[in-house]
Amino acid sequence: MSAERLSIIVPVLNEEAGIAPALQALAPLRWRGAEVIVVDGGSSDRTASLARPLADRLIVAPRGRAAQMNAGAAAAQGDVLLFLHADTQLPADADRLILDGLAQTGRGSTPAWGRFDVAITGHHPLFPLIAALMNLRSRATGIATGDQAIFVDKTAFAGVGGFPDIALMEDIVLSRRLKQLSRPLCLTAQALTSGRRWEKHGVVRTILTMWRLRLAFFCGAHPDKLAARYGYAPRQR
Repeated sequence: MSAERLSIIVPVLNEEAGIAPALQALAPLRWRGAEVIVVDGGSSDRTASLARPLADRLIVAPRGRAAQMNAGAAAAQGDVLLFLHADTQLPADADRLILDGLAQTGRGSTPAWGRFDVAITGHHPLFPLIAALMNLRSRATGIATGDQAIFVDKTAFAGVGGFPDIALMEDIVLSRRLKQLSRPLCLTAQALTSGRRWEKHGVVRTILTMWRLRLAFFCGAHPDKLAARYGYAPRQR
């Protein structure tokens, strides 16, 4: 494994039900030297108190996934940053795959960033197809989503200005910025992400909503307006 250190940044907001097992799953990576930083966006439940003993650091930042992840990146001590949703589980050897992968030089260039393939947990028959299409689209476009556990060299992350402070689509904008440095390292090992949001709102309905939002964003719609349409109220700046 590379001698570089991995910092895992987990943005959270009212994740009381699942934060403890999510962080416990990261314990083997911590034992091998990875740093885990939980960034709370002002939870009104017990998220912070449950997370504190299971992380290296717990910090509080203004609500919003992009702002929280940027705050975690600023506090990180590692050489490589991994941004992990609280409902996503990494492969058991994620640290080795990331650090060794980023250290390799292929076709004359070293990748500055990357992501995992994704699999969606749940029983809906469309979940395998959704995940397969997400992975295929990501390979074709060089764009990663947060569900795929984006990782990036810390210097490269700072060089592109980090995540844009927008309410939605921050992962797409970051991917566009990082693509100017290198194509992503697309690891075939799977990050397992929860299908709860699809199941909560209806799988087909959620797919159609995300397609509409993505199309509107590509056509120039402001992320705050899209967030309102998605049911998320951006914080007041």
